[in-house]
Amino acid sequence: MSRVPRLGRPVSYAAAVAVLSLTASGCVTVHGEREVVRTATRPEAARALKDFLTAYNKADKAYDPALNASRVTGPLGAINQAGLKARHVQNPDGNSRYVPLKLTDVTYSIPKKAGWPRWFVVDAEANRKPHGYRWLIAFTRADADSLWEATYLNLVQPDRLPELKKDADGHVEPVAVGGGSGLAVAPRRLGGEYTAFLKSGGDAFEPGPHTTQWKAARDRNKRRLGLAVQYIDEPRDAGAFAPLGLRTKDGGALVFFATHHYEKQTASKGLNVTVDADVKALMKGEAKQSVMLERVSNQVALDPEGSGKVKILSRMQGLVGAKGE
Repeated sequence: MSRVPRLGRPVSYAAAVAVLSLTASGCVTVHGEREVVRTATRPEAARALKDFLTAYNKADKAYDPALNASRVTGPLGAINQAGLKARHVQNPDGNSRYVPLKLTDVTYSIPKKAGWPRWFVVDAEANRKPHGYRWLIAFTRADADSLWEATYLNLVQPDRLPELKKDADGHVEPVAVGGGSGLAVAPRRLGGEYTAFLKSGGDAFEPGPHTTQWKAARDRNKRRLGLAVQYIDEPRDAGAFAPLGLRTKDGGALVFFATHHYEKQTASKGLNVTVDADVKALMKGEAKQSVMLERVSNQVALDPEGSGKVKILSRMQGLVGAKGE
């Protein structure tokens, strides 16, 4: 099972009149829903990443989710905040041997688009295991009064990353998530297709560790001796969990999307459910006979142009809640 290393909202298309205003930093910001502009300047994106890392390292050292709550949202925020809460229960004094997260060799993929939310993607190398992977972090900003927040995080091997389509100014191209993008699966439908695949199979996705192999492992888990296991999977495709997509040079798209997973474990009569420390730290109630585990997962995928199968490049999942019965 993949774990996040320690560590939005639907676009409004209301036709507003564009108004230019000068920000405190001296940058000109366009307020309007029809004006196509870059979502951030490179210095602004770099500052957003720096602010995220500062808050993240403080929170991770202290195991205090309040210290970076304003800098994370969506699936990454749900996983990160729950993980910090669980570790704080187990280690209330924090981590005295904490090594700060550092990102190097950073590139910024900044699209041009109209309206809000605005977003961009960071591609970087981290001083964390597993080494040799690129960290992809999608940052979103809900409106002009909001902070930039880290929303998606995935680790991808460099040779699996696609080349993104860029214009003459070096800006990448976002894809429409609801349809009309010419992709095999509209980004808005990816979560639903993925959860349907986990339940019943199908041919929408390429075989691999996050599709056929994960489904097979879950199917085997249902037949564990003395334990009945049930799964409920749901797409998360609205608000801060909305998918994000960037056009690739070959016409497809690199898409980030989120899903929500419940796993109920019920022990046979006379047996007990095993509850580990992470689960216990987040659990409500008492696991006398069963426990319901709640997880959030975020995926990054290659969605081909026209037709074909979607390839899941990475899946990062974390426990966000538990209930004992």
